[in-house]
Amino acid sequence: MTRHESFPEPADGAVPRRAGERPLAVAILAMGGQGGGVLADWIVALAEAQGWRAQSTSVPGVAQRTGATIYYIEMLPERDGRAPVFSLMPTPGDVDVVLAAEFMEAGRSILRGLVTPDRTTLIASTHRAFAVGEKEKPGDGIGDPGVIVDAVDIAARRTIAFDLQALAEANGSVISAAMFGALAASAALPFSRAAFEAAVQAGGKGVAPSLKTFAAAFDQVLAAPRATVVKAPPKRFEPLPTTAGHPALDALLDRIRAFPEPLHAMLYAGVRRLVDYQDPAYAGEYLDSLAAIHTRDVAAGGDARGLALTLAAAKYVAVAMAYDDVVRVADLKIRESRFARVRGEVGVKAGEILYTTEYFHPRMEEVAGMLPAGLGQWLEARPKLFAALDRVVNRGRRVRTGTVGWFLALSLVASCRSKRRGTLRHQRETAHLEAWLATALGLVETNYDLAVEVIACRRLVKGYSDTHARGLSKFDRVLSALPLLAPREDGAAWLRRLKQAALLDEDGIALDGALRTVASL
Repeated sequence: MTRHESFPEPADGAVPRRAGERPLAVAILAMGGQGGGVLADWIVALAEAQGWRAQSTSVPGVAQRTGATIYYIEMLPERDGRAPVFSLMPTPGDVDVVLAAEFMEAGRSILRGLVTPDRTTLIASTHRAFAVGEKEKPGDGIGDPGVIVDAVDIAARRTIAFDLQALAEANGSVISAAMFGALAASAALPFSRAAFEAAVQAGGKGVAPSLKTFAAAFDQVLAAPRATVVKAPPKRFEPLPTTAGHPALDALLDRIRAFPEPLHAMLYAGVRRLVDYQDPAYAGEYLDSLAAIHTRDVAAGGDARGLALTLAAAKYVAVAMAYDDVVRVADLKIRESRFARVRGEVGVKAGEILYTTEYFHPRMEEVAGMLPAGLGQWLEARPKLFAALDRVVNRGRRVRTGTVGWFLALSLVASCRSKRRGTLRHQRETAHLEAWLATALGLVETNYDLAVEVIACRRLVKGYSDTHARGLSKFDRVLSALPLLAPREDGAAWLRRLKQAALLDEDGIALDGALRTVASL
């Protein structure tokens, strides 16, 4: 815990705007890099400049992500020359303003009792910085912000909530400046806008972008203080263009147009992904597969079901064909678009140099997968040699992609894309894809909905290295229930439950229980 106390002389002309002994309390919940300390300093400086006495404390958090810190400020106007006694920590039910620099932190402030309907103004950014618990789920582990919205409507006296992070980025500053502007516009503190701006100017650093962001947030609160909060933005598909400007790509577009119009958006997304992943010929193989699936779909009466089988295959066959391998990872790490995105996220200024350190932990399995199929199989057939090589290869490496040596090394690996079709990994991925599609198509005439769910089970397979191995194991275990489910009318629903159970945890504990339930049917 850190503590800052100041008891200045009243400023000339300052008029105390708050009577009584109870201090005005402000709590800030912010994570590292969001400027929570700067925001607290601005509020203290604001109060002191108006002749108030103020104290700020901070308690670093370690519960999630890097831990949200609670900055707590109490302030009172000068009164008869007596020094007030301030609290070091916020007390449930006694906080006037809560500023949350991330939406789930607003929820946590409610759980802590800091937000109360008779007293508290809640100012929250609606953007998300996902917690470790959300990221570690194999499936969708993102918390539902709707729960927070419902709680806010009950818990707070007044709520101001919109994407303060996006507003700050658009104006070239950090979220603390946006939160300060929102605080000023809320009128929760009895100080003028000019006094708020003077506190920013007194800070002396990044004044111009901070004031610009402050003004934008101030105006936003006056115009629309509440924004609609959704769990995830709606999916957006690029429209099918008239031309791509290249004969090979235009030929692919013509082939997409031969499919029914409802399939165009997903097919175009798949083609774009595979052209980027490999080349136009590879995307052509994808369309070959989809054409065959579409034919079977129509023959099984799929038109009446909205061609659900072909639509699911359009998504997941592209995902399966664009599997993650060492070549793909190396290619993505050295793309200019990635360097630009990281520079933007970090906020690199002109003349500054940014180095990015990537963490790699290859296994001998990945090395063998990159080799020509025959050579890779030869190595795998010699376990002692394979294990000896794995002891050399299987260790963590920190790769600085901004250095010439590592950039060239990754460029060399990425250049192996032209040889990908001949590798052991590609041979196995192709065989797996063909077996998976054969399983689904074998069910389409007898249990159409179950065939669609078999296609959707490809969602379980993702990543590379250990992540890919775990996903593939879950995929196989889920499909092992097909002999029991194929004869059942509700087989698709049960397979969907198995898939959802497989996405609940990394170790497959929930899936084990679900499989036992299916076996007991």
